Amino acid sequence: MRKLNIAILSYRSARFGGGQGIYVRDISYALNLMGHNVEVISGPPYPDLHKEVNLIKLPGLDLFETFFFKDRLKKLFSKKNKSIHDYYEFFSVLFGGFPEPKTFGIRVNKYLRNSKKYDLIIDNQSISYGMLDIQKRFPFIEIIHHPITIDYKHELESSKKIKYRISRYRWYSFLKMQKKVAPGINRIITPSKSSKQGIISEFKCDQEKISVINNGLDTNEFSPIKNYSRNKYRLITTASADVPLKGLDYSLQALKILKKDFPKIHLIVIGNIKNNGHTRKLIKKLNLKDNVIFKANLSKFEINQLYASSSIAIVSSLYEGFGYPVIEAMSCEVPLIATNTSSIPELTSNYAKLIEPKNKEMISNSVKEILLDYPKYKKIAQNGRKHIIQNFNWIKITKEYEKIILKTLEEFNNANI
Repeated sequence: MRKLNIAILSYRSARFGGGQGIYVRDISYALNLMGHNVEVISGPPYPDLHKEVNLIKLPGLDLFETFFFKDRLKKLFSKKNKSIHDYYEFFSVLFGGFPEPKTFGIRVNKYLRNSKKYDLIIDNQSISYGMLDIQKRFPFIEIIHHPITIDYKHELESSKKIKYRISRYRWYSFLKMQKKVAPGINRIITPSKSSKQGIISEFKCDQEKISVINNGLDTNEFSPIKNYSRNKYRLITTASADVPLKGLDYSLQALKILKKDFPKIHLIVIGNIKNNGHTRKLIKKLNLKDNVIFKANLSKFEINQLYASSSIAIVSSLYEGFGYPVIEAMSCEVPLIATNTSSIPELTSNYAKLIEPKNKEMISNSVKEILLDYPKYKKIAQNGRKHIIQNFNWIKITKEYEKIILKTLEEFNNANI
């Protein structure tokens, strides 16, 4: 394939929060290594990119950097050359909405309006109105990691309180836009078969427009560390506290059960915890204050060190479009317990102990089983790393991307003949 000029769009690309920042960093570098000129056009917070990849900052208001009204008001009035869309973003956030995908789509569409620079545009899950306009002018691919409607449904199931449900309705109001936009996108890439089925059922997209390509992992960054001793009683998980989709409650409840037989057992949680949130209250209720440690804003190296010091990894998610913590733990040769749902069994194959979602007893029993026969599960974990290296390496995955890119270019050029 000839060298292409590729723009990857990302409405927000937090370095440490969630998988989108990781995805943008990895896919941009992988395409760069294949010989393409890649630029990332991102709203704040901005990604941590490899030095070979250029970052174009497209400032929004970045209102979620703070939760104080005065600070947000200052952000609005300090921005130069404000438009009506900036005021829309401010008032939408003020009333509990999440307007960033929509306003980023408007800004980047304007930015690209007179550009002839790029051969291909790839958007990372904004699924916004601006993308429909952009795909008229450029070969275009939308990345949909999974339909966020699923997050919304799980959050509604987690509480019957009217105030909470109203707040969730306001926050997820951007889904109306995504449901309208997604069926009009000509080419979609998603990282799992499970996500593809979700996109078809939730967004009513044509299955012929959707290609499944797994996300990749740098297995040198996530690898066993020689001469690093594992703490027998250390468990590890990745979960944003108070996000029901991640199923952290069930890991905590399992920890309470395990504490009776293993007083030294403790759980490292890679993620943040809210001061007065549901998770902190649950930890206090279960008397686990000394058994749960939260670690946030970690580099990949620091995460790798935590895996290296842990005896068992747990992924208790109720849904995963593509579970980075699954393949990260497996790449680090940590015996894994994971829920048998959505994309997870696609990723693990036979190299993890799969359990039912929302089942604290199965989590606790699985931990006991692994601790009592650790050499057996350590061998499974070693084979699991080989599975990750073979199936989730970026060379293999980028070649699959190039096939879809070539098809997208051909379809666009034929449509414009």
